[in-house]
This record gives sequence, C-alpha cells and structure tokens, in this order.
Amino acid sequence: MASRHSRERTLRLSTAEFDALYRRLESGASWAAGARGALAALTPDRVSAAAAEIRTGRTVTLAAPVETSTGPDSPEPARHTMRAWSGAPDDQGLHFARDSFAMNVHGDTDSHLDALCHVIYRGTLHGGVAASSVTSDGATALTVGALADGIVGRGVLLDVPRLHGVPWLEPGEHVRAEDLEAAETSQGTRVGEGDLLFVRVGHRKRRVEEGPWHTATARAGLHPDALEFLAQRRVAVLGGDGNNDTAPSAVDGVGFPVHVLAMHAMGVHLLDYLQFENLAPVCAAEGRWSFFCIVGPLRLPAATGSPVNPIAVL
Repeated sequence: MASRHSRERTLRLSTAEFDALYRRLESGASWAAGARGALAALTPDRVSAAAAEIRTGRTVTLAAPVETSTGPDSPEPARHTMRAWSGAPDDQGLHFARDSFAMNVHGDTDSHLDALCHVIYRGTLHGGVAASSVTSDGATALTVGALADGIVGRGVLLDVPRLHGVPWLEPGEHVRAEDLEAAETSQGTRVGEGDLLFVRVGHRKRRVEEGPWHTATARAGLHPDALEFLAQRRVAVLGGDGNNDTAPSAVDGVGFPVHVLAMHAMGVHLLDYLQFENLAPVCAAEGRWSFFCIVGPLRLPAATGSPVNPIAVL
C-alpha cells in the first residue's frame, strides 16, 4: 500500500496542469460572468422550489460563535467591547447597555462570506474586472453589495468524514471529486443546478476536541479537481467548515487554488469556516441531507466579505 506521502505527491498539480484546469472551468462558466457570478443559477423558480425542502420547520445555524480569544488560528480575533451599566443600584432612570465589534473578516476562525472581489489573480478579478477596482477605500465591483437581497436556495450537505467512517479529515487531506460523488450516493442525495453546496471535513469538530492549531499551514479541504464536480452541477455557492482550500496547497505557486478556481474562474461565492456539527446529526437522524437555506451578509456595499450566520430550515 502506498504511503500517505506518496499519495500526496500524486495529488500535486504543476503550474501547467493547474492552468489547463483553470481554462477548462472558466470556459464552461461563461453563463456566470455577471456581477452575481454563479448566483445566476439561483433563479426565482429554483428559490421557490427550494421552499419544498421545509418539512418540520426546524432551523439550524451553520455558523460558529465569533472568536474573541487569541490563538494559533486567531492572531487577530474579533474585538467585542461593552458599555455596560455603571450606575448606582437605586438608579431608577432609563439606560442602555451597548456593544462595539471589530473583526478581521477573512481570518481563519470566524464564519464569513467571500465576495467575488476578494480574489485577485494575475491582475484581474472574476470576469476580467480590473484589480484596480479594489482600493484601500473599498471595492467598486463584485462586492458584498451585490448580495444585498441575500442568498436563498436549496442547500445540500455532503459529509466526507462520515463517508470514510472517521470523525474528521486530518490537516492536509484532500476531498476529491470522487469523494463528493461517493458521499452523494452514500447519503442518498444529489447536488443540482443552483444549489448551495456545503462540504464537511470535520474541521470544527477536530478544533473542539484537539484544540486550535496553525491552520494557515495545515488544514483539510478540497482538491482542485473537486471543482470539476461543482462545474458539472452548476453549483451557486460553496461552503465549508474549513477554508475550502487544503493546506499545504496541491498546486505549485498557487496558495489557494480552490479560491482561484471557484471565485475567479467560475464566479462561485465561498463561505469559509462554517460549522456543521449542529446540522449533520439532524440530517442523519432525518435521513435527508438537503434543506432550505438562507444566507444574509451585512449591507457592506464596498466590502470584499462579510460575517454570516447561514440558517438551514428543514
């Protein structure tokens, strides 16, 4: 049997191989070249049809609690300050407790959405939009502002650790296109056009049970060839409980190949660092892995991303 290290070497892509994959995915995604990218597949008819996924009315969050403590994967945690009650115990007047938040949206702990202007690759954004459209004053194209009405549709959770009979994938392990197909078969579901695809690698469960680690250098995620699966199904959104990208990268010279392929080539918005530990047992108990899903980013017209709390409705 081949060692893990030899298997990992066979998964590596050269720059030429990655470029060929990029061109193939980009040419097949011409239908998603507008400001909303692959969300073009989320037509009103598909949104309406997705409502049929609601059977019990149970709601489940897909977001993790906001991280406010410094750790190996959160060197810049969110800052939460309170302006709490400080009056005398017998004060009968009206007062308000107040909060302030500051967050590094694209960190390695908090659940967030990546807008299409987040990825600059070879001097452009998705669809050939000039990189100069993103400045320190904000972005002027492909921003979170394009999602002001939210993302609503049919969500599908594919649980890859469940497929392999393990609690989580270890850092550095890849999810291949064949894993996604096998998870569909095992779970008795199918990803369709315009769906919000959520792929569980068990990142959050490992973090809870083993403790935080330096995820920037080691995490489970999708192999670039898994994007062929998304392209075939015309997925509208990809969400993961990690960064969606594996670390170390499988591609020479490209640190985040899944981000490049999904967002830059295909126009697929990403949801990073979600958590599925609430949802997966509900899906398993009910024997169904699809659901109505609502994603509401903040109204940040010039931003490259937003914290999110996606909600599954079963």
